[in-house]
Amino acid sequence: MCLAVAGKIEKIEGDIGVVDLGGVRQPVSLIMVPEAKEGDYVLIHTGYAVEIISEEAYQETVKLLKELRWE
Repeated sequence: MCLAVAGKIEKIEGDIGVVDLGGVRQPVSLIMVPEAKEGDYVLIHTGYAVEIISEEAYQETVKLLKELRWE
């Protein structure tokens, strides 16, 4: 089992995106989602964006993590 966190891409330079993870900005590799663009929501695992998700899926993920007290 693995845990992925969700974030919003704020800026892209090459294959690295700066992703907002609940107020913390983190550089993330976009090599696995080359079609990602600024404003997209992504799931991140071990520093790699692994999937582009909808805003609704992002909101649900944030809600579930808050329920688990991961803020």
